[in-house]
Amino acid sequence: MPSSSMSRRRFAISTLLATGGLLPAAPAFAQYPTKPIRIFLPFAAGGIGDITFRLVTAKITERTGMQFVIENRPGAGGITSAMAGKTSAPDGYSLLQVGNSYAISASLFATLPYDVVKDFKAVSTLAQFDLLLATKGSGDIGSVARLVEMDRADPGKLNFGAISAGSTQNIGAEMFKGLIGSKAPVVPFKSSPELINAVQRGDVDVGFDYLAAFAPALSDNQLKLIASAGETRSSLTPDTPTVIESGWPGYVVTSWNGVAAPAGTPPEVVNRLNREISLVLALPEMKERFEQLGMEPAISTPEGMAERLQADVVRWRGVITKLGLHQ
Repeated sequence: MPSSSMSRRRFAISTLLATGGLLPAAPAFAQYPTKPIRIFLPFAAGGIGDITFRLVTAKITERTGMQFVIENRPGAGGITSAMAGKTSAPDGYSLLQVGNSYAISASLFATLPYDVVKDFKAVSTLAQFDLLLATKGSGDIGSVARLVEMDRADPGKLNFGAISAGSTQNIGAEMFKGLIGSKAPVVPFKSSPELINAVQRGDVDVGFDYLAAFAPALSDNQLKLIASAGETRSSLTPDTPTVIESGWPGYVVTSWNGVAAPAGTPPEVVNRLNREISLVLALPEMKERFEQLGMEPAISTPEGMAERLQADVVRWRGVITKLGLHQ
């Protein structure tokens, strides 16, 4: 006959099995998400970056029912948004925009209250876009070769323009200036519309910005493109040669944006978000909409985005050091 203690153990085990007590626990994030997900953006509502994120999250909501809340936190060169992301719980309910501008800031500023590589977990890139060089539609500059010829014929006469110092556009202009050995000043502007108006008037000889900013003025020939800073010609501007094609190898300035989460966010959450983003970016209607905005969808794995960010930090550190642009 079994002892009374053995009978009690068998009864306890039977009870646990009946109630599921010995069954594997369900993954903590199996039902993720159960509430809206916040995304912090370092720019104001209505801009190209803001529109990009709203397009993607709206499509994910349409497909899955997942809810998102966009929180625009511009200011302090992206620090306000970055700190909101860094100090949030790593539970998958707080995300933030990260891109090559953060890689630039990591080298441009002596100190920052966050580390863009260590404090955040990459989720996926969303879009990429090449820097473009544009001049007045009726002006004499029709190519990079002509630009260099005019600059060397009268050093210091020409000038370049780009938005705020420290932006990708501004550093791209400084890079180009150094590449061709120009003495042209790089005039800073507060916004893309201000820059474009200056180029249209002829106050600025060459403007450095993205297709999204230039497109309206290109459509009525107020501006013309003379080069792109991509590695190869973009499908968005197939008739525009690259600076490399124009005889100046090594000049590549491509911007991108992506989604990140606070460091420590569970991999199950990161992978779920990456999967949904990738599915949406692959939709033909999203590709068409992105192209209308002057961007190309950029699908990536979390690892791919992390590698791109780290490579950009290294690359821009070298550029900023060479040009002496530290702040």
